[in-house]
Formats: sequence, C-alpha cells, structure tokens
Amino acid sequence: MCPDALPGSIPTERPLEHLVIVGNGMATQRLVEALVRQAAAPRRITVIGEERCPAYNRILLSPWLAGDMSHDDLRLPEIAGRSGIALSTRLGERVTRIDRARRRVVTERGEAIAYDRLVLATGSRTALPPVPGITLAGVGGFRDLDDAEALAEAAQRGGRALVVGGGLLGLEAAEGLRQRGMQARVLQRSERLMNRQLDASAATLLRRELEGRGLEIATGVELAALEDDGHGHVAAARLASGERLPADRVVIAAGITPNAELGREAGLACDRAIRVDAWLTTSDPAIHALGECCQFGTRTFGLVEPIWQQVEVLARHLAGEATAGFVDAPTATKLKVGGVSLYAFGPTEAAPDHEALTYHDPQQGDYRRLLLRDGRLEGAVLYGDTAMGPWLFTQARAGTRLDAARQALALGQADVEALLAEHETPLRDTDSPEKEAA
Repeated sequence: MCPDALPGSIPTERPLEHLVIVGNGMATQRLVEALVRQAAAPRRITVIGEERCPAYNRILLSPWLAGDMSHDDLRLPEIAGRSGIALSTRLGERVTRIDRARRRVVTERGEAIAYDRLVLATGSRTALPPVPGITLAGVGGFRDLDDAEALAEAAQRGGRALVVGGGLLGLEAAEGLRQRGMQARVLQRSERLMNRQLDASAATLLRRELEGRGLEIATGVELAALEDDGHGHVAAARLASGERLPADRVVIAAGITPNAELGREAGLACDRAIRVDAWLTTSDPAIHALGECCQFGTRTFGLVEPIWQQVEVLARHLAGEATAGFVDAPTATKLKVGGVSLYAFGPTEAAPDHEALTYHDPQQGDYRRLLLRDGRLEGAVLYGDTAMGPWLFTQARAGTRLDAARQALALGQADVEALLAEHETPLRDTDSPEKEAA
C-alpha cells in the first residue's frame, strides 16, 4: 500500500467505453498490449503522443548512437488489435489541459477529447542544472530519439563533447560519441563513476576500462557555467575550480525531471511527480499515472522493472479485475556499459556490522563484492562475469542463511549450492528479478 493514502479507487465499469492515454512511450505500449489481452478491455483506446514517430525502445538508444543498431531495430512491434476494440494513436499532438469536470483532454489544436478513464504516461525529461549558458545551442540531453539523432549529427562534424554525469546514461552517451569519432570527456560530480550502483573498486575497474579505450573521465568536478561562442552556441564549460574546457557539444545526463506539469495544472495531488496509490490512481479516481511521471509514496521511477509491474496492476484494475496492487519491492540492477556487464543490488557501502566478501580476478577482469549481515546476503556488486547475480539476489530476497558456504560464496554458484546442500539449507530458484534502465 502507498504510505500516503490517496482517495480510494473507484470500480471500473466492465468494459470501459473510452480510455485515453497521454504519452506514447514504452510504458504505454506495454499497457495497451496488456489491455487487449484482457477479457474486459476498453471498447476504445486512444493514445496521444507528442513525438511524431511511433513508439520505440528507448533502452536501445545507446547502442543506436554507438552505431550498433539501425532505426528499424528501435521500433516496437505493432500492437495487434482485437475484435470489438478500436485502437487509435495520434502522433505529434500535445495535450495542453485536462478538464476534469467534463472528463476530457484538450490538445494544442483546441480539440477536446472525452474520456471515461485517463492515463498519464508522460515520462520524464533531462534535469538541467541551473547554471549560466544551459539554454545555449549545442547543449541538450539524451532522453529520446531526437536527442540521439542530434548527437549523431554533431558527431559527424567531430570535435569535442563534454558529458555531464557519470551514471549509466552519461557513460553510454560518451562512449557512443567516442565511437562515432568525437573526443569525449565525462564530468562526474561524485568521486567515482556510477556511485549509486558500484562500490569504489568496481568503479575504478570500469574507469580504467573506459579510459583505456580513449574516453576521458574527470571525477569530483562540478559544472559552474557554459560559455557562448558569440553566436548563441556553446563554446566551453567552466568548472567550479575555474578550469575551462572547450566543447563543441555538451550532453547533460545528471538526472531526470518527471513530466508532471499536466497533472499539477489540473489540480492533481503532486510532489516531485504525480502521486498515485497502489492501483496507480491519482487524487482524481478517473485519472491514473504510470511510469516516470508518477510517485508512489516517496519513490519516483526511472528503471523499467517496477514500471512493468505497474503496467500489470493497472491493466488488471482497468479491466475490473481484483488485484493486490503495486508493491515497491527491492530490485536488482543489470547493466551493460561499453560492453562491460554489471550487476548490483542492495547497499553499495558496507555498514560497520556488514561482513564483506571480495573476489577479484585481474586477468579475466572479474570482480565481486558481497555484503552479509548475520549470515544473510544484503548487497552485491558484480563486474565482468555477472552470471551469478540473479541467483544471489534471489537468495538475498529469500533471506537464505549462507553461513555454511561463506568461503565459497564469492567464487561460484555451483560450489555454494553443493556446500549448502551438505548442510540441508533450502535455496530459492532464480526468478529473473533484475531491471534495466528506461
């Protein structure tokens, strides 16, 4: 249940006459796919998307930028309709207002579209730091296909790119630009890369790997301003230390801002994003919010696994099925940066009462660090060989006591299972709980 309870959800008519969804991203695509499989699907589903292109897989923008994929590889499969369901998608159209009293949305063309239920799946945008020059030409994010195409076009001209942010998205953008021929440098405010997922050792290994390929990385630095070339285009970045770095392109990848303005202006309860209960219902029982634009308790979402869980709950709720609701359960993070596999869950820093087990094979480039408390696994970071990650996460979620296999725990799954079997310790089967970046 949501810690901050909202007004209770109203029963869904079976079936709904008209469902309107604002936003045409991956969450919407998956929701529509789930709805058409329901026995009591809405009779009409209208999707209104601001982007002019059909829905695509945003997770694959990084390999597309690196030149490893084509536009066709990004496309999501067309949804197969079902008899009795009218599906309609309106591209390149922006909703400017929600008229809650009349249950309709109004587009930028002045057209009013009535709904029985409304789903807001408007996603998020790049969070821009409040520094001078942030609106200059040549400065932008890496969130959608337009961003990726603009970066690819800039890379054709060569030159120097600065990427602000050393998380997954920033590193992938920098590596993609480097592969396309630009001199790329990453600026990370933290003292290490991917500080939310990796410990210091894994972050150091990743940095060495990326720098060995030619990527430049600066940690512990802060952007202070961007300089104009005299024609409205970025020319350089100035750091808080006073250092000046020439730049032909600046990519901001240091966080996201939920696109909650439509809900906020309509008077829905909002905090950082649009607040929802366990059935993804907002403070208006006829309106739901999904994905990166919603907030459940204190949490907002930027990775796909919890969003997929939200989709399943909302699809069943809209079809009138009983459901226990969305639960914000712990999940693991499975990532791939520049061809290097990473898997992590739980805390990245060891507490005083944690026991840390570490394995490092420099020749193979593998690293594992596990954190245990009272014989139970609470956190892990795997770099290189991540095959054991899902199994470890399953044991952590189950609270399995691993004392008997402590010495072998960081080495391999087979050794651990054999030792635990000798001590008759029950194990859980792996159930693929990892998540990817959205």
